[in-house]
Amino acid sequence: MTDQYNYHDGRRSGGATFATILLALLIGGAALAVFVHHARSGAAGRLAAYITGRPLTIVSAPTVVEKVQRLARLETVVYSLDTVVEGSESNPLLPDALAGDRLLMIVHGQTIAGIDMSKLKPEDVQIVEGADGREVKLTLPPSEVFVTTIDNAKTRVYERSTGLFVKADPNLETTTRQKAQQQLDQAARADGVLDAASKNARGTVTAMLEGLGFTKVDVK
Repeated sequence: MTDQYNYHDGRRSGGATFATILLALLIGGAALAVFVHHARSGAAGRLAAYITGRPLTIVSAPTVVEKVQRLARLETVVYSLDTVVEGSESNPLLPDALAGDRLLMIVHGQTIAGIDMSKLKPEDVQIVEGADGREVKLTLPPSEVFVTTIDNAKTRVYERSTGLFVKADPNLETTTRQKAQQQLDQAARADGVLDAASKNARGTVTAMLEGLGFTKVDVK
């Protein structure tokens, strides 16, 4: 007669049970963290506040306006350009070789564009309570060019010719710089600096509003 013996390894069974419990705790903890992170309003928000021990903060439209306005003149684009600008003066009766004054200037300048957030109005912000959380819709003020400047350290006259009967006009260089500044401003606008400023501002404001707890952000 053959006797059969069944051996049961208690240590192995206990280890498997511990691993299962640990995995369940990790999954439960991750699910709880996701719930607390996304629960911003309603009953879910109050439950999340109770779990975390922190008060439920509801961001209102006036608060959004205030926080966005604090950004003030938000500079989002710096457009740099190097170009050659011509300045000249002529005499209507004599040729330039006798009475003309002409110079060519290498100009380096930059245009700074962005949005003046202080112009944001309360009616530009709308907050909607939904089943999936809180949505904020915000319409930004139009983008604008804040300033166009000439970098004098990188700007110079590299060629100048003056007629035989006249002296070089000391004001010609100044007027040419002013002309260059206008051309730089026009070039920046033509190259889409205002659109780029709006796009970058939308990204900045969107990130800020998401940090305030809104589940959906629509910035135009």
